[in-house]
Amino acid sequence: MADLVLHNARLLATLDGGRRELAGGWVAITGGLVQAVGTSTDVPPAAAETVDVADCLVTPGLVNSHHHMFQNLTRAYPPMTDKPLFGWLQSLYPLWRAIDEEAVYASAFVGLAELAISGCTTSTDHLYLHPHGAGDLLGAEIAAARELGIRFHPTRGSMSLSQKDGGLPPDDVVSDDDEILAASEAAVAAHHDREHGAMVRIALAPCSPFTVTEQLMVRSAELAERLDVRLHTHFAENAEDDAFSVATFGCRPMEYLERTGWCSDRTWVAHCVTPNDDEVQRLGAARIGVAHCPSSNMILSSGISPVVPMLRAGVRVGLGVDGSSSADSGSLWLEAREAMLLAKLRDGAPAGTARMALECATLGGAACLGRDGELGVLVPGAVADVAVWKLTGPSFSGAVADPIEAWLRCGPTSAWHTIVHGRFLVRDGQLVHPDVDHMLTAHAAHARRIQRLD
Repeated sequence: MADLVLHNARLLATLDGGRRELAGGWVAITGGLVQAVGTSTDVPPAAAETVDVADCLVTPGLVNSHHHMFQNLTRAYPPMTDKPLFGWLQSLYPLWRAIDEEAVYASAFVGLAELAISGCTTSTDHLYLHPHGAGDLLGAEIAAARELGIRFHPTRGSMSLSQKDGGLPPDDVVSDDDEILAASEAAVAAHHDREHGAMVRIALAPCSPFTVTEQLMVRSAELAERLDVRLHTHFAENAEDDAFSVATFGCRPMEYLERTGWCSDRTWVAHCVTPNDDEVQRLGAARIGVAHCPSSNMILSSGISPVVPMLRAGVRVGLGVDGSSSADSGSLWLEAREAMLLAKLRDGAPAGTARMALECATLGGAACLGRDGELGVLVPGAVADVAVWKLTGPSFSGAVADPIEAWLRCGPTSAWHTIVHGRFLVRDGQLVHPDVDHMLTAHAAHARRIQRLD
């Protein structure tokens, strides 16, 4: 007997190798894994619980491949709303130095809850800010993820190049390379689960070329190889980023990635807005992953990432909501819609489809996190992470021909159900955790303190 069966879907998009789309589809879940899928002509197994998902699109849970959750404590902060990347960062570092364990726990809980409402079942987080004396920030956000029940791939981020050394951040939020590497190895030992269906895995994530030393990039790649974990960083984010790399390292970001030992399928990078045609081919040849962050790229006026050419070159493109101080809305559904629209704008109307965006939001994110075949797909043995999207009401009236195109072209929409490891995080459009209101109150207090409004 199955634990849970979702049945009678208008369409179930498996995202399997044949990209099967099952009319009247169902999915059976047992022990946190997918037991079976079928169509209306197949008989599902008996289950402890059966949920009718009529008039719904059922997809794999979405995968968020880039975030900075602590930044929701300065969401839409006025002094930084009109600045590009470098000025935006320098405006916010003085505020962010005030984060601590309690603030990071609250920001992670709220950020992950917001993602769950948008159909996201797995998220990474690039926690690169570790102010001196702030406590165990990585442990705090992992605790929040466990409490909420979402699958989590946080990164042990770092900054080691302060203003006095030619970087952007102030001195009291950076650490030396040896301290960073020791903390990174300790984080993997304490939290990284290598088992199939793992709820927590750790990656190493020096923040960016303009906040860490070249030696830290090299040594992080070596440590990741030794520990067999993934690597993440910001990359080719905008023209300022390119200019800094040329001026500081004597090369463009792609060559810098290559010479520091990061050009491997262990790596996924964030943004990747400015690679040239040759660099796109080199990224694909190395099987590097890219977290495409369309909202952030537009808000910071960074440009439009060449997603369609990268996909054609073999780059593994996922989606990321990015930190909510730049993207402000932590909705992975919104990022999928914008990825579709920007692909149309850059590469022509046929290039950007809802199915392309759905693949980036599921299979692409799973590939970025190194979990191909396990996340982002509904096949027997995959994790039972499912998003159910209700396609009813005025917004979807008339959208009867293609549920997947309707999912992104109509709306906006949130998930009707979000299921992680066979358990409901969102049910009938509402978060099921009993302490959401309490956490929102705590989060507001931390935000006012950090923004110096009290």
